[in-house]
Amino acid sequence: MRDPDDTADLPSPYYPHPTFGLLHLPRFIGKIRLHLKDELPKGYHRNFTRGFDGFLCLHLGVDAKDVIEIVKTSVSDYEITERLKAMFPEDVRPHIWNRKVVQMGMSEEGMKALQQSRDHMGVSERMDIKSFADMIEYDEGRLE
Repeated sequence: MRDPDDTADLPSPYYPHPTFGLLHLPRFIGKIRLHLKDELPKGYHRNFTRGFDGFLCLHLGVDAKDVIEIVKTSVSDYEITERLKAMFPEDVRPHIWNRKVVQMGMSEEGMKALQQSRDHMGVSERMDIKSFADMIEYDEGRLE
């Protein structure tokens, strides 16, 4: 598990956005908020706007910088949601995106990368960690 001082209190990647139904979106917004306050722990910097963040933006056809700007200049969650509605496509296809999130790491190449992550985290034998979202859950203490 990551050093507690280098772990942020972020929503699970399995938590859907209440309006869009997209997994990981609340987490991305939370990471943006921490980044804007210069409080995003160093361990999160490498994948900020990459990894799931980047794949989500790619799925939606938006630029991460535009999402960051919306979070930066909005005064409430409601305003963020309304501005994202205006930027996102009409059909955000949550069923397609959510399937990708829960299965990321299950392709042949993904399984190799996931095993490398398990090895790096010292949990090589944990076959219950089946996806990268599971790895995040383990790393942040939500998966025992």
